Amino acid sequence: MKYGFAGNRDISVYILKFLIENGFSPSFLITSKKLDDLPHQEQLIDLSKLDSENIYYIEDINETSIDNPLTSYDVDYIFGIHFPLIIKKPILEIPKVGFLNLHPAYLPYNKGWHTPTWAILDNNKYGATLHFMTEELDAGDIIAQKEVKVEPYYTANELYQHVLEAEEELFKEALPAILTLKPIMTKQSNPGTCHNKKDLVKVQKIDLEEQVYPLELINKLRALTTNTLDEAAFFEIDGKRYSVQVSIVPQ
Repeated sequence: MKYGFAGNRDISVYILKFLIENGFSPSFLITSKKLDDLPHQEQLIDLSKLDSENIYYIEDINETSIDNPLTSYDVDYIFGIHFPLIIKKPILEIPKVGFLNLHPAYLPYNKGWHTPTWAILDNNKYGATLHFMTEELDAGDIIAQKEVKVEPYYTANELYQHVLEAEEELFKEALPAILTLKPIMTKQSNPGTCHNKKDLVKVQKIDLEEQVYPLELINKLRALTTNTLDEAAFFEIDGKRYSVQVSIVPQ
């Protein structure tokens, strides 16, 4: 199996390390000039042991349809592991089998951003999905999935940590099928749900005059308890904003 790799965050480092330890080194890496998460990019470069000539910026190659340098590698796959930038059609069409993406959601539910938050708010099935990328966001055929139970005491941040573990397990379990170069694919059965970055802003404010059921408020607070206060629920009194994060302890 020959592959290219585009990743970010700890999960991408774990997956690349797993592949290399199993005898599969990448032919090239795709990174970005825009990513501020430089430690992970540096880790991926160090792990790959690739020369600079085999490392590409997505900004330089996304628009190239003729004489794209990646075509010369003749790879079977490109693996996308939490790579946060848009990858356009010229790149998606390069690998012979396809561009595989690891997504922290149980597709077709929770396409897009802030998947643990919306899994709690929308009360839908959650987990990890390995699927082929298409131009339409998170809409490609599915190779494998693993469900993560959304416990009533999980915050979005806690749920995210669980889905990261599920993603790593899922990829490892799917490797034998990937290596056949003919993995069984399942089309997504319905449109599911999809959210963009801006959708989060629409649900963060708590209206202090609104009557809500206690469980609805609890779910909102835990869904908006992530690793940053910028994404937290908030209320305003006398023009001052107060952010709310919660911790729920099962007894």
